Amino acid sequence: MSWTDGPLLGFDTETTGIDVDNDRIVTAALVRRDETGTHIRNWLINPGVDIPQAAADIHGISTDHARRHGSKPKQALEEIATELAQAFRDGVPVVAYNATFDLCLLDAELRRHRLRTLPERLYNEARPVIDPLVLDRAEDQLRRGKRKLVDLCGFYEVVESGALHTADVDVVATLDVLERIVGRFPHLASLDLDTLHEYQSAAHQAWAEGLNAWRLEQGLDGPGVSDVWPTRQPVGTLW
Repeated sequence: MSWTDGPLLGFDTETTGIDVDNDRIVTAALVRRDETGTHIRNWLINPGVDIPQAAADIHGISTDHARRHGSKPKQALEEIATELAQAFRDGVPVVAYNATFDLCLLDAELRRHRLRTLPERLYNEARPVIDPLVLDRAEDQLRRGKRKLVDLCGFYEVVESGALHTADVDVVATLDVLERIVGRFPHLASLDLDTLHEYQSAAHQAWAEGLNAWRLEQGLDGPGVSDVWPTRQPVGTLW
């Protein structure tokens, strides 16, 4: 039996911005796909800060709407982390597109609200994780073009069930894209989850090192991209 037979737990967030250390989660979704079907759980969170208009234009949640209808962050974050940690304990792979962003931002949010991070709950790193973005880059390195979720939906002919940048829609699309990637590169289905996780970690590191080397050659400023996938361990953390 392959991991592709399920269950899988998809995860996505919509946020106040793209700074994983300082921005906040506005919406989140967990989508479990198993032999009984697809089961969706959503959260709308009052992040406690203003939602920049640029972010609201993407996901459609205004500061006023989040304040009126959103859950308190601490309660919602605890619920999300509890479900994710249980999936990891059960060996259920967590599927997230650009997983480093969502998982690192979630851990930052948990620390902000004095809640245990995923590694602290697990006494280990959060794994196994499956990231369709990392897999697509690794398996089809020479393909030109952008690789946002909407781009992969187009390339793999996945028809979204609603507007992307809605957390639950993004998760379902991510799971569907993963299915198409495995269909195109069937050797992935034969890997055990531990091997698949390590394969993605090495593939992301190689991609990051290559991109950062190219940036250096081009004389581009800035820190470049992190070679850490899917999460980073805070300095001083003991498991």
